[in-house]
Amino acid sequence: MACLSPSQLQKFQEDGFLVLEGFLSADECEAMQRRIDEIVAKMDVPLHCRMEFSTQEEEQLRAQGSTDYFLSSGDKIRFFFEKGVFDKQGNFLVPPEKSINKIGHALHALDPVFRCVTHSHKVQALARSLGLQMPVVVQSMYIFKQPHFGGEVAPHQDASFLYTEPLGRVLGLWIALEDAMLENGCLWFIPGSHTGGVSRRMVRTPAGSVPGTSFLGSEPIRDNSLFVPTPVLRGALVLIHGEVVHKSEQNLSDRSRQAYTFHLMEAAGTIWSPDNWLQPTPELPFPPLYT
Repeated sequence: MACLSPSQLQKFQEDGFLVLEGFLSADECEAMQRRIDEIVAKMDVPLHCRMEFSTQEEEQLRAQGSTDYFLSSGDKIRFFFEKGVFDKQGNFLVPPEKSINKIGHALHALDPVFRCVTHSHKVQALARSLGLQMPVVVQSMYIFKQPHFGGEVAPHQDASFLYTEPLGRVLGLWIALEDAMLENGCLWFIPGSHTGGVSRRMVRTPAGSVPGTSFLGSEPIRDNSLFVPTPVLRGALVLIHGEVVHKSEQNLSDRSRQAYTFHLMEAAGTIWSPDNWLQPTPELPFPPLYT
C-alpha cells in the first residue's frame, strides 16, 4: 500500500512537495495513455478554437466562447490547445493529437479508466496516511507537454486557482505517465514556499463579462535560483501542497512529457471559495475520494 512513512510525511511538511517513485506500474501508465488516445481520436474541436476573426466584435465573441468553454469545463471532458496550431481557416497545422495542451477537468468522474486510477486503493491509502478525513476530488487534467513546443507553465501556486478558507486544504497529485526529465519539461519547486500564504488569486468576474476571470494581487518576482528541478521516472507520483510555488519549462525536446494530475480538497471544516473559477454543479458535486 502507498502509506507514507513518518520521515516522508515530515519531508512533505517541510518542503511542500514529495516524490513517490514507482507509484504506478508501467502497465497502469500504459492503460491511461491508451485511453487518452481513444478520447483524442474521437475529440470534437470546439468552434471558438477554429474561428477566424476580423472585427472586434468577433474577437470578443471568441474570447467569450473561450471563457465559457473553460468556465463550464468543471463537470466535462474538454480540450485545450497549444497556441498557433490552427491556420486562419481553422484547420490544424500539426496533427490533432500533437496540438493538445491538456484535457480537463472531469476525467476523474466521467471516464471509467481515470476514475479507477483516481479512486484506487493506493490513492485512498496515501490520502489516509496524510490524515485526510473527508477528501473530495475537485478537478483533473491530462497534460501532454508536446515535443518541440509544449508550453511552459509559469511559477504559480495551485491555491491561486483553487482557493479555500482556511488555506492548506488543497493537495495536488501529479503522476508521470512518461519520464519527466530536465530536457522535456520536468516540474521545478521552491522548497518550503508553501508557508507564506497566497500572493495572487484568480476569481470569476460577474456573469457575462469578458474575460470571465480576473486576478487579485500579483505573482511576486521570484529568484530563479530558488527553484529545484524534480525529474522523475514514468510511474512516479508527486504530491503538491496547494501553496507550494512550482513551474515547468517549455518542452523543446523530441519527447512528450505526459502526466495525469488531479486535486483533492479536505472537505471537513473547509469553505470552497464561491469566487473560484471552478464550481461544483448539481450534475457533478465534488465526489468523495473514499469509496
